[in-house]
Amino acid sequence: MGTGQGKSLTLNSAFRLGFTGALGVGLAIVVMTALQSVATVIIYIGLALFLALGLEPIVQWFVDRKVPRSLSVLIVIVAFILIVVGAALLIAPAVISQIQTFVADLPGIVGNLATTGWVTELEEQFTGAIDIDAVFANISEWASDPKNVLSLGGGVVSIGAGILSFLTGVIIVVTLTIYFAVSMPTIKSAMFSLVAASSRPTVESVTEEVTRSIGRYVLGQVSLGVINGVCSAIFLTIIGAPLPALLAFVAFLSSLIPLVGPITGSIIITASCLMVSPGLGITAGIYYLVYMQVEAYLLSPRIMNAAVDVPGALVIIAAIAGGTLGGVLGAVVAVPVAASALIIIRKVVVPAQAKK
Repeated sequence: MGTGQGKSLTLNSAFRLGFTGALGVGLAIVVMTALQSVATVIIYIGLALFLALGLEPIVQWFVDRKVPRSLSVLIVIVAFILIVVGAALLIAPAVISQIQTFVADLPGIVGNLATTGWVTELEEQFTGAIDIDAVFANISEWASDPKNVLSLGGGVVSIGAGILSFLTGVIIVVTLTIYFAVSMPTIKSAMFSLVAASSRPTVESVTEEVTRSIGRYVLGQVSLGVINGVCSAIFLTIIGAPLPALLAFVAFLSSLIPLVGPITGSIIITASCLMVSPGLGITAGIYYLVYMQVEAYLLSPRIMNAAVDVPGALVIIAAIAGGTLGGVLGAVVAVPVAASALIIIRKVVVPAQAKK
């Protein structure tokens, strides 16, 4: 009798354990699926909060000069919207026009590429093995059909959907940025209210330092991007590079990624120029080699030293790790996240260890 009851209890316990484990696994799957479904929304929120923190130092600059915060936020937000809209109206038509011109000139570019010296040398080395002329003729014939060029991007419908999705994302991010910028003090107060009163002064101090560091970093990195973009637009236009507006925009975006970004952007732009002519590619390569030295030793130290205090090795590790985990956006936010972690360690962890 006692043995039967023991077996029954054991079976019941095993069943409850297995059922509870299955429910836990199922709940975890549901949560992970939900997170994947709203991943884009989470990225929008994170990017908007990042931009709002970047605007906060400008707002605080006005507040320090006795301008009411509401009016300061209004001035900064209006300027922010005007800059975004103005940049879109300035860049988009030029990029679209240059892409159309590039597509129309693509057969001629391929034809000119077939007559360059290095292609001729390549043909001489592989005589009888590869018909270089036939290869370039096929490429030129394929590029002459606009339908084939459009198919590279998944077709007209796919390209239109991508543009619409991008514009929708921009509108959402701008709207959320405005909301976060306006309600930043409220958000901080709500967060501080959840902290125990004894720890609140320390949390407030660390939070303010972290937000200031992130804000200064965003402003500094955007400033470097604008400088690179403007200089690239002027230089690429002067030397007659293909798609100068688009390549300048690539230079701007790449400069938002610390250290590895400018190198990647320079390689992309130089390769694009090299497709037109070796001389153009060499000229672009020399320019960006010089520019990266100027940025690394002159511009970046002056602009970024006051923003974040992060060792160079940690910047490289953070940028690579962030890019691996979160792509371009992960690489952009990795450095301020690392700076925030260092601030927390210096202000919280180290003093706590010193008291022990």
